[in-house]
Amino acid sequence: MSRQASSSRDTKETKIEISMEIDGDGTSDCSTGIPFFDHMLDQIGRHGGLDLRVRTEGDLDIDAHHTVEDTGILLGSVLREALGSKEGVRRFASIRVPLDEALVEAVIDLSGRPYLHYEIDPPGEKILGDPPFDPQLMEEFWRALVMSSGISLHLTMIRGRNTHHIIEASAKAFARALRDAVRVEGSGIPSTKGVL
Repeated sequence: MSRQASSSRDTKETKIEISMEIDGDGTSDCSTGIPFFDHMLDQIGRHGGLDLRVRTEGDLDIDAHHTVEDTGILLGSVLREALGSKEGVRRFASIRVPLDEALVEAVIDLSGRPYLHYEIDPPGEKILGDPPFDPQLMEEFWRALVMSSGISLHLTMIRGRNTHHIIEASAKAFARALRDAVRVEGSGIPSTKGVL
């Protein structure tokens, strides 16, 4: 069974193409025009064991918000399609991931019911780059991804002081929890309802 999908999204604000293979080797090729965000998407691909390709062109002359949120929308949709019926998946997973002084916990349920608990509170300064990255945009990214993928995601900052470290630990924690949750270990649907 090949768990892969690709899709595109074209609006007045963004033009996006994403392809994903869940059972890949972590090969990532992401370009959004926002270097730090590309780095976070690369972390999701690499640590999630996903083959991930993202091409986003957005109205960065206005703001990075549309680019980040719309990428999350399409990434979640592609993930949902690639997962298919979710037969045999572990479904639940959690992990705590450190990055120097930062420690973030991610808990995932491939429930089919979208929910985001986001308790990440970095100091707030923008992350340097061209353009700089506003860390508040990551909450919009995760919310968009969760809503379109139909997963339940809890991200909690246990500790941290450096904004870059906190946001990157969040991306890595999500990726590693996702990698565990999508692992096939049986043949049935892991739900009393018979569907996820």
